[in-house]
Amino acid sequence: MSKLFETTTINIMALANRFVRSATWEGMANEDGSCTPKLIDLVVQLAQGGVGLIITSHTYVSREGQASPWQLGVYSDELLPGLTEMTEAVHKAGGKIAMQITHAGCHGAFGLTGLEPLGPSVMENEKGPFCREMTQEEIRETIRAFGQGAARAKKAGFDGVQIHAAHGYLLSQFLSPFYNKRKDEYGGSIENRAKIVLEVFQSVRAVVGDQFPVMIKMNSEDFLNGGFSVEDMLQVAVMLEKAGVDAIELSGGTRYSGKYFPIRKGKIDSEEKEVWYREAAKRYKEKINVPLMLVGGIRSYGVAEKLVEEGITDYISFCRPLIREPDLINRWKSGDTRKASCLSDNLCYKPAREGQGLYCVVEEQLRSK
Repeated sequence: MSKLFETTTINIMALANRFVRSATWEGMANEDGSCTPKLIDLVVQLAQGGVGLIITSHTYVSREGQASPWQLGVYSDELLPGLTEMTEAVHKAGGKIAMQITHAGCHGAFGLTGLEPLGPSVMENEKGPFCREMTQEEIRETIRAFGQGAARAKKAGFDGVQIHAAHGYLLSQFLSPFYNKRKDEYGGSIENRAKIVLEVFQSVRAVVGDQFPVMIKMNSEDFLNGGFSVEDMLQVAVMLEKAGVDAIELSGGTRYSGKYFPIRKGKIDSEEKEVWYREAAKRYKEKINVPLMLVGGIRSYGVAEKLVEEGITDYISFCRPLIREPDLINRWKSGDTRKASCLSDNLCYKPAREGQGLYCVVEEQLRSK
């Protein structure tokens, strides 16, 4: 049997294979962030399609931390019924599901929330400042909000949580010198820039306990001049390993990273174009023993298998391929190992931006012919 289909465990969570659905924004929640039947149907399809671990939408832990319309939230106990329905449905389908908890920071959606965006430092664009520097009390409140969000996730029946510290959202902003110009103990050295990330991890661990998977997603690098580097990533990973994190997912890029945007466009038509963060993953595995999840440009069964066999990663994370083919993992397991049919054209996000929710436009057009 391929190593891809081995049973593994992360903390006490047993997984049927090494495939992970990486978190994204589906645009399928209600306006208040509550869960919908449409969102539940999507994650059930993934569970039925054979995904070992499903990681939810990036789920905001406080109102000012919302990034996008129709984004899933976990900022209030009032959201628990829908979230509980989600976990029960996934478990009934035989799947495992973790919640990604996040805060948008400087990129908070003022137009949706009416709340001033907060980040490590003031950010400006051509119109002037669009984000103010957080006070230390606001940092403490946000750390508490992450802990409270994790407690709600556990109460709702999620199998684990993943802290989002990638892609230029709040915790990624603190890690990155591009965003973080602070002069206090949360800015300057990598130890200082990582302080809030470690404090969020500790806040989460304190409320969920030791027997509950707490994972983190962070950038391999920002692909920005003066941004978070691979060397920074390795140092933060060592700190997280010492703190007791259960798994780390590596991604890369921010909204300012140009062609290195986290959701890169362009057909991946050869195996050489796959695995965007391979070199960073290799360096990670030389230093860090925490299980690694690797996302970004992986499309072929053979590439995925080789990554695991060669010890470059422990888990293979997919996002867009599973939008087009939620049953991709079962297809591969059945012996049909043709590469994922995703074209990486990002057309799937257009209907989500229009309020229709995320779906593969190409697949929909093929079905309607």
